[in-house]
Amino acid sequence: MAAKSAATTVDWTKIYTGLGLDKTTLTSLQSFRARHSTAVSKNSALKATAPSIDLSHYKSVLKDQQAVSLAEKVLGDFKAVDYDVSKWNEVVGAFEGKAVAAAKETVSKISTEQSSLQATLSNIQEARPFEDLTVDEVSKARPEITKAVETMIKKGKWSVPGYREKFGEFSLM
Repeated sequence: MAAKSAATTVDWTKIYTGLGLDKTTLTSLQSFRARHSTAVSKNSALKATAPSIDLSHYKSVLKDQQAVSLAEKVLGDFKAVDYDVSKWNEVVGAFEGKAVAAAKETVSKISTEQSSLQATLSNIQEARPFEDLTVDEVSKARPEITKAVETMIKKGKWSVPGYREKFGEFSLM
């Protein structure tokens, strides 16, 4: 009964929207939820349709009393089979482990991205106008620009490809 109440108290919309899970985790959760609801509905349907057999009616209607007594004996000897669900518990445990690992990985990625975005936002808020920047400050902020310029100078390239097409001819006069 505790499992039933736990399943009904889960706030699925909060999980789907509030935790920032990736698509594969959300898909897995949705398919798990669908399988669970299907299993619950099938279980309740089977419990509701448990037949009760009136063998006295068959005894009065059928001529072959031996068939009725055999059916009565088979029904009397019937015992429900208990299935070993430990294998399924292991599968669910493995799935849970993977889901928890994926959730932790997602949380770490989101934390890293959030800190990066926070740093970018603070840089934007504290930034000076582009006109006030020096070459040294730009090369310090973006070292790949300095490397690209050094490579171009070593190769004897003194113009930037595509510059003239985009900005036109540079003239001092």
